[in-house]
Amino acid sequence: MTGGALPPGSTIGILGGGQLGRMLAVAAAQLGYRTHILAPDRESVAAQTASSLTRADYHNRIVLADFAAACDVVTYEFENIDVAPVEWLADRVPVHPHPRALRVAQDRIAEKRFVDGIGGRPAPWAQVDSREDLSVALDRIGTPAILKTTRFGYDGKGQAVIRSADDADAVWEAIGGPAVLEGFVTFSHEFSILIARGHDGATVRYDPPHNVHLDAILRTSTLPAPPAILAQAEEATALACRIAAELDYVGVLACEFFATENGPVFNEMAPRVHNSGHWTIEGAQISQFENHIRAICGLPLGDTALTGSGVTMTNLIGDDAWDDALTQPGAHLHLYGKGTARPGRKMGHVTRILR
Repeated sequence: MTGGALPPGSTIGILGGGQLGRMLAVAAAQLGYRTHILAPDRESVAAQTASSLTRADYHNRIVLADFAAACDVVTYEFENIDVAPVEWLADRVPVHPHPRALRVAQDRIAEKRFVDGIGGRPAPWAQVDSREDLSVALDRIGTPAILKTTRFGYDGKGQAVIRSADDADAVWEAIGGPAVLEGFVTFSHEFSILIARGHDGATVRYDPPHNVHLDAILRTSTLPAPPAILAQAEEATALACRIAAELDYVGVLACEFFATENGPVFNEMAPRVHNSGHWTIEGAQISQFENHIRAICGLPLGDTALTGSGVTMTNLIGDDAWDDALTQPGAHLHLYGKGTARPGRKMGHVTRILR
């Protein structure tokens, strides 16, 4: 046992009841840890694989106190959670990643200022708190542009495209403020950098997947990535590592980028395991989920090398067919145990390994 590491049998608390928590619980169980889910959701797919579940609001201090007492370490599977209860927990039980990472990642303006400050390159942006601010920002950044809410946006939610100044009134009516206006970026590919960082600062990185989105939702992640991505991966990884170091980060961190003629442009960070890393379950020697568990528990980080010559992860969205994957060589099916298939809802994924 590594000095200071949590021994198997310890309990990992997970805030959130979605599919990322579900896969974290599977990875934790493989290493001999128990998991305790705290989530308010009526339907918690994470609870299907966890050791225990508390269904309650995150702000209930009695519940939080009991949760802290029952857990040896706490992590979270999504960033759209009020940071106050996470900080309250962090005063009573180790929480990884630290809540400061949440504060940066869940506010787009804070995130862009932070990345600017450590030498990153986000898309041109401006803070927009009023309709007048929007006009000023459009004059400076131009169109087309995207107006995004500063908080609680994901999978294309909370944003709208402004293709000309004539669209400004309607978009402001739909989005409002506070918001951030982002200029369009001309890019050839989208990709992500996933790293895992331990308590001692040791860091491992995964090969960058080429990500393809449809209707603002990730559809596929493919490796090896095209040369245009590979040529920019070192610079993008260096920024991800600077972000992690500045935040004294522990766990898996995902950063999304655009590959442009002038180098990688930072899009956003996720202080958690990430959809574009699902391929690592079968496609890497040690998955992002296991490396996250290893990191927060103080264990040595694992090998991130590919298990084959290539890999593609395809999200199953809405009523996408899944049964064909069961007869395809090299295909690995993951269904998340969700009930109703709705348009835009991630129901599972299929990973295909090339040997």
